[in-house]
Amino acid sequence: MLAASALLRSKKFANVTLDPVVISAIDRLTGVHPRHQGPVFLVGLGHAGTHWIAATFYLLLPFITRDLGLSYAQAGALVSLFHISSVTANFGSGMVVDVTGRRVLFQVVSLLVGAGALFAFGAAGQFMLLFILIALIGASNNLWHPAAISFLSERYPNSRGYALSIHAFGANLGDTLAPVAAGALLVALSWHRVASIAALPVLAIAALIAVLLLRQDKAGVRHRHHDSGFSNYVAGLKQILRNRTVMSLCLMAGVRSMAQNGLLMFLPLYLSDVLQVSPVWMGVTLMAMQLGGMVASPIAGTWSDRIGRRPVVLAGLTLTTVTIAGLTLTRSDAVFITGVSVLGFALFAVRPVVHSWLMDLTPPHLGGSATSLLFGTQAGLSAMVPIIGGVIADAWGLTVVFYFLAGTMLVANVLVYLLPHHDPPAVRTARSTE
Repeated sequence: MLAASALLRSKKFANVTLDPVVISAIDRLTGVHPRHQGPVFLVGLGHAGTHWIAATFYLLLPFITRDLGLSYAQAGALVSLFHISSVTANFGSGMVVDVTGRRVLFQVVSLLVGAGALFAFGAAGQFMLLFILIALIGASNNLWHPAAISFLSERYPNSRGYALSIHAFGANLGDTLAPVAAGALLVALSWHRVASIAALPVLAIAALIAVLLLRQDKAGVRHRHHDSGFSNYVAGLKQILRNRTVMSLCLMAGVRSMAQNGLLMFLPLYLSDVLQVSPVWMGVTLMAMQLGGMVASPIAGTWSDRIGRRPVVLAGLTLTTVTIAGLTLTRSDAVFITGVSVLGFALFAVRPVVHSWLMDLTPPHLGGSATSLLFGTQAGLSAMVPIIGGVIADAWGLTVVFYFLAGTMLVANVLVYLLPHHDPPAVRTARSTE
């Protein structure tokens, strides 16, 4: 890590130049000069780390369920705990990030806590210890978002859609690589060993962000102390809570998140118990969904900077609803994997656009708290899905769970249709100069 830091400071590295045509094309396409892209991709890499942890847990879940003799409802309770601990972490995490301004520090802490808990899975032979570790992973996962999203939003105000799409791209990258890596390791190792090994790359990412970005927290601290005291923070928070558009957007995102997190839990179980594929093919299928998201996120985020957030979100939700229902009609592995990749393209395209939409509506010094509100709503509603889905699966089978998830996505469609159209900052700036 020290070598990476020295490389960034070296004259040799500083003198590397791109063709002016390439620089102009990147600047025009993304709205961010190549020289200023570094923090975007570092934070995106950190987001990959948080999702690597969660994706590893989801892939290990069928093996944990069998090893401990759990029912679908009990497995659902473990996933619900993940989301409940996320909700609990929301109480105060956004406030601490906004008041202290230490956005990078809390990103590093989030990665260290999550990786440490996953590493300790190696010693988790009992249900209660696993319970505690999953709670820590859920809490660390939610600590990441207020710090990272507000950091990128404030640093790139006119290119939020693009910056947050790279952040979302990192999530898909972690979700793509983790199932394949864990699935391959499970061929030779127990789930305990796989969990401990999977924690190591995340610890390395935490060290990289600490070395290369932590000094930038100083500017954030000075800005917070100069701009806002605690009383101003509370007044601004009350203003956010009274904003009907913000609250409606959070509700819509929460309902959409119910379907997303339901898929992350029940898709591996469906592949294992209904289609009866091997661990490697489970990893490949989950990778296909995330690859679709990796392609879609930068396209959707950048596009939303130009045409607005609402039409992009509405298109993604509609395609997601149709695809979830359609997956239950096929028994062909090849067709199923293709459908899952389309599902990932539509499902994950929406994520950075929703985050950008929220940041458009929020004062910069309250970005962390607004993000906490959004993710708290998502985690609170998502906590119900594993238990409800588990009960449905025990009673009527896993296929019926997918119809339930399609129904929740349909509700999200209706909610976003009712939201007012909102122009992002770049569009408003362009119109004001016409």
